[in-house]
Amino acid sequence: MTPRIRWGVLGCAGIAAKAIIPAIQSSRLGRVTAIASRDLDRAKTMAARFGIPKAHGSYEDLLADPEIDAIYNPLPNHLHVPLTIGALEHGKPVLCEKPIALDAAQAMEIAAAQKAAGLPVAEAFMVRHHPQWKTAHALVAEGRLGEVRAIQTIFSYYLDDPRNVRNQADIGGGGLFDVGCYAVNTARFLFGAEPLRAIALMERDPTFGTDRLTSGLLEFPEGRQLAFTCSTQLALTQKVTVLGTRARLEIPIPFNAPADAPTRLVLDDGRDLAGGGREEIAIAPVDQYREQADAFAEAVLTGKPLETGLDDAVANMKAVDALFRSAVSGRWEEP
Repeated sequence: MTPRIRWGVLGCAGIAAKAIIPAIQSSRLGRVTAIASRDLDRAKTMAARFGIPKAHGSYEDLLADPEIDAIYNPLPNHLHVPLTIGALEHGKPVLCEKPIALDAAQAMEIAAAQKAAGLPVAEAFMVRHHPQWKTAHALVAEGRLGEVRAIQTIFSYYLDDPRNVRNQADIGGGGLFDVGCYAVNTARFLFGAEPLRAIALMERDPTFGTDRLTSGLLEFPEGRQLAFTCSTQLALTQKVTVLGTRARLEIPIPFNAPADAPTRLVLDDGRDLAGGGREEIAIAPVDQYREQADAFAEAVLTGKPLETGLDDAVANMKAVDALFRSAVSGRWEEP
């Protein structure tokens, strides 16, 4: 039989219930065998819903559970660092939701703990595991777009519930942490480089104090640019356009690609504005969360290096930090 890792899930976050737990339960290399909440009844309810054998009434009990091989940490952003480090101290590898920390200095604390423990830790950018992004990366690398010089990204949704963690500034809420980080991460992935400087405009909710509308511009080597807008209080929208000297590439559902339906990429050589040079590339249905879980489980089981490790997570946080600083200073800031 194929060996499987036993996952423990910290908390009962919406992303865990909606996507991660179902993905792990259907994965090749893992099963969720325990879940923890500070409310034991809530943990028991979630365990019963997903057929999870064990429920814990505290996070510490889960971290100390000897029958758990790896931890998934989807807790509110301010708990990513202490609970991830705590898991490592208990000998548990960790798949931690993004952003992995509230700034790059905190991310480096996790990196230091990871180095000391010698265990896998990854930031859960599931999009890196979807074939549409792997295909996009290959098209860029093969020169199908010519020289790629610009990427434009939009990622927004509307959420005004004050109880939602995304609307609580003191625990790491706001649009840049929640969705803007995807724009930064995927641009770094496609450009294969780190930004040199960043500038941002940020509009904050007068009640929540979170950034509800952020637009940013990042300059990469050789004059390449990312321009993005993210929001927690605009109509639901996602789109990425990659602009090259020979063609442009559109990714219509770049981040929340459906697990049960095909996606597509649109490559257009720009011969006219009516789509005369348009080519659609079909991508079969894929659960990117399941792919992420299996990739992490394989690293735990075999010792194979993670495709995207903590160096990447720290670099992404440095860019996000620069955007936050720029929103205050009104100047270009270096990561």
